[in-house]
Amino acid sequence: MREYDDTYRHKGLRKKLMDSLREKGITDESVLLAMGNIPRHFFMDPGFDSVAYEDRALPIDVDQTISQPYTVAFQTQLLKIRPNDKVLEIGTGSMYQATVLAEMGAKVVTIERQKKLYTATKDFILRKKYPSASLKFIYGDGFEGQPAFAPFDKIIITCGAPFVPPKLIQQMKSGGIMVIPLAEDEHHKMLRITKKEDGTTEEETFSDFSFVPMLPGKNE
Repeated sequence: MREYDDTYRHKGLRKKLMDSLREKGITDESVLLAMGNIPRHFFMDPGFDSVAYEDRALPIDVDQTISQPYTVAFQTQLLKIRPNDKVLEIGTGSMYQATVLAEMGAKVVTIERQKKLYTATKDFILRKKYPSASLKFIYGDGFEGQPAFAPFDKIIITCGAPFVPPKLIQQMKSGGIMVIPLAEDEHHKMLRITKKEDGTTEEETFSDFSFVPMLPGKNE
């Protein structure tokens, strides 16, 4: 069985990474505090331990990635997380982004379509720190959302979407925020969508990013 150890070296590298994220424009200290508390190396193969705190995406199972720390921080900052926000995440992946949200005090429902990645959530090393009341894992189709737990204060999509899924808009509260990377040519434009009281939406567009694609259905 794998042994998990968060050493002084890891903590020092994490602090250095948070300092670099500040230099790159991340200003929400609650985001940086949460990421600074979470051992990113726990969420990837031990072979990547030496590069776990570099600001880049790294491979995980089934041709997916653990997102670049800057991307995680940027998306999370756009969400404007408050304690006890109910958040839907599309694309559990490594579980790192969901853990950042839970560390910030959000109640997270996270959906994964890849069965192998979903199965891995059963061995989530930080399960005692984030029980099911604050972090719930679902195997399902992200385009469908999770109506049983709706409405959500915030929705975050951690894969490149071909369009804004209408069912996810329906599952947002009035005043809710969705952060979604929308496919445009070879890159993705980061959108922040705010749902108004009358049900219409307002969009803000941010920088280009690269993501694995958001796909429909479930993959056994």
